[in-house]
Amino acid sequence: MSRLTGLAFTDVDHLRREHFTTDEEGQLWIHKPREKTSVMSRVPVLPQAVALLEKYRDDANCQARGKLLPVPSNTKMNAYLKEIADICQIPKHLTTHLARHTFATLAIEYGMPIDIIAKILGHTNTNMTRRYAKISEANISREMRRIGKVLTA
Repeated sequence: MSRLTGLAFTDVDHLRREHFTTDEEGQLWIHKPREKTSVMSRVPVLPQAVALLEKYRDDANCQARGKLLPVPSNTKMNAYLKEIADICQIPKHLTTHLARHTFATLAIEYGMPIDIIAKILGHTNTNMTRRYAKISEANISREMRRIGKVLTA
């Protein structure tokens, strides 16, 4: 869920129905204060995340625990990710926090402005967000082409 929303592991774990609203256009949103800083995260929910929430809507284990998703401990989740990386021969140390970085990187890659990403991640300023967002050569190249078009016009 972190990769789809940019939420930190603990924020996903603490998600409750009251954190969800629907706007006048029918878009589902998460409005949740971050556990770490209490800064409000405002996240439009992607269809893939809605499907994930729907999958566990009637899950007895989730209901018994008062959770929306069957989130194990962060340690256990990271152990699962390590196992997946080993099986798939991924030479990267996968963690739940890496999913948050992945979200920010993909958002930058697809042209989302850094100040909007900061709001989604619940950062108080964009300097914190810049640490998450890795700018790729493809992104740099795309932006240079845009400038080139302006200069030749």
